[in-house]
Amino acid sequence: MEPIQLAERRTRKRQRVQTPVIDCDIHNAFPSNETLYKYLPARWRRHHETIGLRGHYGGHYPRAMKNAARHDAWPPNGLPPGSDLAFMRAQLLDAWDLEYGILNPLLGAGGQLNLEFGAALARATNEWQLAEWVEPEPRLRASIVVPYEDSALAAQEIERWGGHPGFVQVLLIARTAEPLGRRKYWPIYEAAVRHDLPIGIHFGGAGGGPITGAGFPSHYIEDHAGMPQAFQAQVISLVCEGVFERFPTLKIVLIEGGFAWLPPLAWRLDQSWRRLKEEVPYLRRAPSEYIHEHFWITTQPMEEPPKGRFFRQLLEQLNADDRLMFATDYPHWDFDAPDRAFPVELPPALKRKIMAENARALYKLPPRHL
Repeated sequence: MEPIQLAERRTRKRQRVQTPVIDCDIHNAFPSNETLYKYLPARWRRHHETIGLRGHYGGHYPRAMKNAARHDAWPPNGLPPGSDLAFMRAQLLDAWDLEYGILNPLLGAGGQLNLEFGAALARATNEWQLAEWVEPEPRLRASIVVPYEDSALAAQEIERWGGHPGFVQVLLIARTAEPLGRRKYWPIYEAAVRHDLPIGIHFGGAGGGPITGAGFPSHYIEDHAGMPQAFQAQVISLVCEGVFERFPTLKIVLIEGGFAWLPPLAWRLDQSWRRLKEEVPYLRRAPSEYIHEHFWITTQPMEEPPKGRFFRQLLEQLNADDRLMFATDYPHWDFDAPDRAFPVELPPALKRKIMAENARALYKLPPRHL
């Protein structure tokens, strides 16, 4: 029997969706090192020219998918995918009539072993985002890139940009040096809460350890499909270390980590908490309650079970109608188009929430299409 979800998808005609669309995961890139150098102080420009970047090994994309990009995302002028605003505007913002797009540059600033250099890269990246993306294109908003392994420097960067309307969240990466619930990261959350900015945790990073609990895998596919392991570890850590008791208004966005794994993780945590809560007496509620209250999730990559009814059951179990937000992951190879992202048709009200309204509420984005 043909899987139901494939049958449903084949009957749909390709067209712009009839609801507003806010894309919560767009990746912008430097056209060249010269672009970066315009925003780096001379001391760190010399460092980049003579030493270069130095982070943990891992997280690299295979050559077969250079820059992890769609084949048609390379601009005709030869610049890297995601680096040409005019091309991105035509291929993504205009083509799909996006109301807003959230920029998440994955340029390695937070993963630098030289933390001061990482802080300089983060600041240069943020200045570049504002000058060359957000100010020229009113549909774009940016994430604040921070040197997350030094929370004092990261908090300084949040303070620098936290009041600017062009920045709508703080960007971390799923694979950090330690679980994100640890106190060393708390100054980041304190600064984010002070500016009422959500923390976005995006797919990727290396952090110095293997992605699995059983050592380093052999293949890119294992890293790509296995990234939810890192997200699960971060959710468990943030809940069990008491981060949400210390910061009751903190909002976390899980970006490009999938979401099918979240309901069973919450169930398992609740079961463990009922038996072991003496170990974590500061947790006053079941873990699932913290998860439901503090976490938002983006849609890409979409889990696609073999039958459409399984996907509808998944949404019901996720219980996140107000927390699930649409994302394309442009310009990367596993891009989700707005008209094909979901394997089944959704009720119109729910579709509107996921495609735009949940992100509009979280990021405080005023309506552009009246």
